[in-house]
Amino acid sequence: MTADPRRDEDTHLVSVVVPVYRGEQTLAVLLGEILTLTKPFVTPNGHDARIAEVLLVHDHGPDQSARVIRDLAARYDVVRPVWLSRNFGQHAATLAGMASSGGDWIVTLDEDGQHDPAEIGAMLDIALSHQATVVYAEPVNNPPHGVVRNAASHGAKWLIDKLVGGEASSVYHSYRLVLGEVGRSVAAYAGAGVYLDIALGWVAGEVATCPVRLRDEADRPSGYNLRTLASHFWRMVLTSGTRLLRVVSVLGVAFALFGLIVALVLVINRFTENDIMPGWTSVIVVVLLSTGAMLFSLGIVAEYLGVAVNMAMGKPLYLIVGDPQDGPLGRHTSAESTRRAESSGV
Repeated sequence: MTADPRRDEDTHLVSVVVPVYRGEQTLAVLLGEILTLTKPFVTPNGHDARIAEVLLVHDHGPDQSARVIRDLAARYDVVRPVWLSRNFGQHAATLAGMASSGGDWIVTLDEDGQHDPAEIGAMLDIALSHQATVVYAEPVNNPPHGVVRNAASHGAKWLIDKLVGGEASSVYHSYRLVLGEVGRSVAAYAGAGVYLDIALGWVAGEVATCPVRLRDEADRPSGYNLRTLASHFWRMVLTSGTRLLRVVSVLGVAFALFGLIVALVLVINRFTENDIMPGWTSVIVVVLLSTGAMLFSLGIVAEYLGVAVNMAMGKPLYLIVGDPQDGPLGRHTSAESTRRAESSGV
């Protein structure tokens, strides 16, 4: 099923992609807000639009999101479940939804209710007025994550921009509007470990932002801990380009020059004072610094090689399958089926 092609050519069809990890308590409310836009509406600047489909991508979270997705799909024709074979992470799940979409535009929303679907019309207006293929939400208030996490997020994006050569990473946001053909193309060629917004930056033309107000998250634990956030940041670093390898080269040259200066000091001291200044501490410090720099450099090179090996081996970014409940994994013994029927009151 794809977006209905039989419509007024002036109407912008929008596919909404929602990666679902812990959406048991929030999906129904979010979908209720989205459903109001499935009928034709007019954007603030007068453009005709409607949401043609809502793709709920099940990323194998720890709750009963799969049950909620099945229930919503059974009740609303506009809902299309996308089932992944296992947990692949938010970016891979988002790309899987993009690949399955059929609208003129793709909007990506978080499942926790932080993003207001009512902003979609304004984002579409920005895209059309700026001729932009990607529009990111630009929050006018701080995300509801706490001071430390917000500061870490801003710092990480600044580091990517200044040191690694990222392409305007400061505007990246999970609430985004993407031209349909661009989003589907990125989903088709993106390799394993790719950072979604980096991949979009490789092919997107004009990129714009739209002011939005973020809402409080639903009362549920965050799907990100310190380890996953660090992994998220490192994936952005590795897929931002190869400038970090140049940092390795500069680091090697810097330490070589430092070693040369130390050697010259020792030689001059030998001929002027006829003795080499004592101080094994300084020698050990130089050795430790040099060894640390080499190991750090080798680690960065190894990370890049790991990304290249994963892509060369054909590791998929995601794998879309059918609903597990409808396949062999959903078949139960007669006794188990009887117990399930009794527990459900059938």
